[in-house]
Amino acid sequence: MVLIRSLPIYLTLLLLEYALLVRSVYSSNAFSRVVQHTHQIAARHTRNIARDLRLAFGAVLASDPSQQPLEDGRAVYCKSSAAAGNGGEGNNSSSPTETTSQGTGTSTNSATAGSPTISAVSTPWKLIEAHNGSDFFQGWSFFTGSDPTHGVVDYLDINDATSAGLAYVNSAGNAVMSVDTTNNLTGNRKSVRITTNSQYDQGIWILDALHMPTGCGTWPAFWTNGPNWPAGGEIDIVEGVNTYTNNQATIHTNPGCTISSSNSTVLGITGTIVGGTNCAAAETNNQGCGVRSSSDVSFGAAFNNNSGGVYASKLDDTGVSIHFWPAGQVPSDVLAGTPNPSLATWGTPFAQWSSSGCNPNTFFHDHSAIFDTTFCGDWAGSVWTDSGIPGQEQSCAQSTGYPTCEAFVMAEGSAFTEAYWEVKSVKIYQYQS
Repeated sequence: MVLIRSLPIYLTLLLLEYALLVRSVYSSNAFSRVVQHTHQIAARHTRNIARDLRLAFGAVLASDPSQQPLEDGRAVYCKSSAAAGNGGEGNNSSSPTETTSQGTGTSTNSATAGSPTISAVSTPWKLIEAHNGSDFFQGWSFFTGSDPTHGVVDYLDINDATSAGLAYVNSAGNAVMSVDTTNNLTGNRKSVRITTNSQYDQGIWILDALHMPTGCGTWPAFWTNGPNWPAGGEIDIVEGVNTYTNNQATIHTNPGCTISSSNSTVLGITGTIVGGTNCAAAETNNQGCGVRSSSDVSFGAAFNNNSGGVYASKLDDTGVSIHFWPAGQVPSDVLAGTPNPSLATWGTPFAQWSSSGCNPNTFFHDHSAIFDTTFCGDWAGSVWTDSGIPGQEQSCAQSTGYPTCEAFVMAEGSAFTEAYWEVKSVKIYQYQS
């Protein structure tokens, strides 16, 4: 009786029914009918048990968030969001507008090596444009005009740049933009300058780069720019020359844009003001108002040797601000593709131009992002004999033995093997409340 009470109810009824039937068996035919009837009951209950098991285990499987069915009925087991991220910087996940197909070439360690666990956060900033992987160069135009900064450079169109191996996606899925390294040129040195086809009045532009051009004579930049310069405004996010190790961010505008102080503490920044507080290009001989980063791994060879890093430039109603995080120190929300500048993890920007002295709605509009590498020109050429700048403690004239930047650039092509960009991604976010 103890055994019967421990059985499921339908098995208990089955045994009782079987016992009653056995008592009424008087012939082999009767016994046969009993066995057949019993088999039918058992079969029916077996099907019920199988159904119950499917329902029970089905509920368990359906509640497992790591298993997601595919449209063709297969199942794929995914890593948790904490490990895989959400299409952010420095991981292999892709947003709907991204791809991670591979090209050919060499690779460099990711800028996110040693970074904290990737985790998404709530943010009103939504990804609307992404460039990475084999499709990185889609959505960019190759500039082929003369250099506005008077460098000794010829910019190639997409066909010539690709054929010459100066623009491609390498085996790590990173975009590479390099320069010609032929010695003893009789003309300008060939390079690449690209501009996004998109334009935005406001947004966050995030650059995840592993390597940038460096060396005496080079002048690389990543920046955003509006139409009818300087009326639409210019925001230099990454810029420097020669062997500098500390990045300089600068804005150039129409007259009327200023910063209230040259004191970093008053301005709430970690960088140092260079070039004054008047940002008008026409009134400062195109100099604008710049801020030099305090980080000695934010530019050039030092940046490259440190596995790169991530830059974020925010343009909104509050003004312009620029953050830099070396490899391994990038906030998890940025890595996850859910950037939220209000979080404490972003820290203090190294450069900032407040709306109180420079209304962004007046001085900045229709901005496209731009990469370029030029040589000599108005900046790199003009400081060729200077020294005492972080990274250029000795002048390029002394270190190269050439009296002018132009003479060095034309003769020593082999000196520019490090004059290339390697970019993991460029992503643009818009505020959507």
